[in-house]
Amino acid sequence: MEELTKRYYGIREVADMFGVNISKLRFYEKEFPMLSPRKNRSGDRIYTKEDIALVRNIFELVEEKGFTLEGARQHLKGRSSRQSEARRIMERMKEIRKFLVDARDSLEAGPGSPTPDEAA
Repeated sequence: MEELTKRYYGIREVADMFGVNISKLRFYEKEFPMLSPRKNRSGDRIYTKEDIALVRNIFELVEEKGFTLEGARQHLKGRSSRQSEARRIMERMKEIRKFLVDARDSLEAGPGSPTPDEAA
């Protein structure tokens, strides 16, 4: 696979990258709602690096790992929800860390001394 250097790629370029017909990419667009490349003013599909990464994932699941289309859809949907859950967990962990750092700082300051928020 070539290094992606451009911002947008035409459907022909993407089809050539994967060694498939344009019709197969259009078919996958219909089968995988999350794959929806933008269209330019003349109506031609333009793929971003993210679109191409998704196409790569779809091809790996369907062509290489033998997933059914429905199985690949469910796998990609599940991965998306797992990623969003991980983001929520990371945000919560940041909040907890801030609380613990503030608690440590107030303990280090000793009793009766202003907390970092009060000192500012």
